[in-house]
Amino acid sequence: MIRLLIVEDELAIAELEKDYLEMNNYQVDVALNGKDGLKMAVEGEYDLVILDLMLPEVDGQTVCREIRKVKDIPIIVVSARKEDWDKVQMLGIGADDYMTKPFSPSELVARVKAHLSRYNRLVGNFKTENEIVEIRGLKIDKVARRVFLDSVEKTFTSKEYELLLFLAENPNRVFGKEELFKEIWKAEPAGTDIATVTVHIKKIREKVEKDSSHPLYIETIWGVGYRFKM
Repeated sequence: MIRLLIVEDELAIAELEKDYLEMNNYQVDVALNGKDGLKMAVEGEYDLVILDLMLPEVDGQTVCREIRKVKDIPIIVVSARKEDWDKVQMLGIGADDYMTKPFSPSELVARVKAHLSRYNRLVGNFKTENEIVEIRGLKIDKVARRVFLDSVEKTFTSKEYELLLFLAENPNRVFGKEELFKEIWKAEPAGTDIATVTVHIKKIREKVEKDSSHPLYIETIWGVGYRFKM
């Protein structure tokens, strides 16, 4: 389900926006101040952010600027400020749209749909042209052989990269260590070769997992092997 984040300090407005968006089958979270909104936007997996400007703790301009440093998702600003300068400023620092209060909730829904559709077309074309595998903030560029986690590049050895890519391209399927060794090293395992797979999985987790004991990506299936979780 598509996830949206509303950053709005007026609870009544936030709840109205949330109700209309949920009626259109979006999953919606709300932050009532800029500090919480920025943290949720940067650390969470959202498809679009609806952002007020006059927020407590951290203002909307700062929130928009910081989100744009790490995420390229659409940002729709909603504000009581009607001056052209405010609109120009926000579009200049990374906002995709600007709506002035009061506004029709139906118009907000329409703009959300339009921006999501446009963004998905652009991202889809980018992935196809550059052969990028992207799963929950993990991006694997198959052409450049580069790996990014939340827009930060991670350095991998050749075999670490090949092992990660193979698992990511075959999600939810369990692979035994022997099977993985044959696939990546192109040889029959002998002696301590199986331990090589375990070592490489450990190194990959150190680079892509925030908590290796509770992996988000590569899961150990005890007594069987490993599985990349979707």
